Amino acid sequence: MIGATASGGREEAQNGSIMGITCRDISYRYPGTEAFVFRDLSFEMAAPGFNALFGPSGVGKTSLARILCGDIQGYEGKVRLDGIDRLAYSYNLERLPGWSTVGRHLEKIVPASQRSLMAELVPVFGLESCMDQRFSQLSLGQKNRINLIRYLLQGFQLLILDESLANVDEMTRERIILHMKDLFPETYFIYISHNVVEVSRFCRDILVFRGPDKQPSAVVVQGQDLRSSDEIDTTAFERTMLEIMNAV
Repeated sequence: MIGATASGGREEAQNGSIMGITCRDISYRYPGTEAFVFRDLSFEMAAPGFNALFGPSGVGKTSLARILCGDIQGYEGKVRLDGIDRLAYSYNLERLPGWSTVGRHLEKIVPASQRSLMAELVPVFGLESCMDQRFSQLSLGQKNRINLIRYLLQGFQLLILDESLANVDEMTRERIILHMKDLFPETYFIYISHNVVEVSRFCRDILVFRGPDKQPSAVVVQGQDLRSSDEIDTTAFERTMLEIMNAV
């Protein structure tokens, strides 16, 4: 286990067989400011799968994601990552170099062992026509999907998707999410989204941010965690959405 401190402590259990994410009493404010982004934030995500950070802009979703990744220091409290030592963080403003086509770029960076997976993901993501184009020629939604494929072809135990499917139509997003859940059942995904319907349907643990002026700063709501073979329970689904909106 890598060491932790009383302030800004980030613990990692690198070789454990059980994976889990635990935050205890996390408080953070931007350097040079007095107002907290969130205070005394505590939660657990105890099993792999799709989990979510939900809430309006400015409540700390991206800040928490960057704390989990180790990009932000200087917070109070402790973060414990059990059995997770390979993390990736995908966001919707990333860019690929423009010196080659998208397909050629992916071929250069993707290991041979992952080529079959890439061939499977490209049609699921609706990107067959993009492989011969340069990144700059793509729409915003196509760019986001290409970047997400790039991350899925890397080895990781936790992937944070920070609006990674923004500007993608609803049916395509649903197809992608369900396929990811089928392909990576033992992987942690943290999905950052403003879409209450989506997180209610597809995510298990939904951390709903309430803002620093409310206590607690966030609460965990249990989502429906639907997979491709499941039928939705309309009553339970509506109850989850109501619980999320009441929490905000």
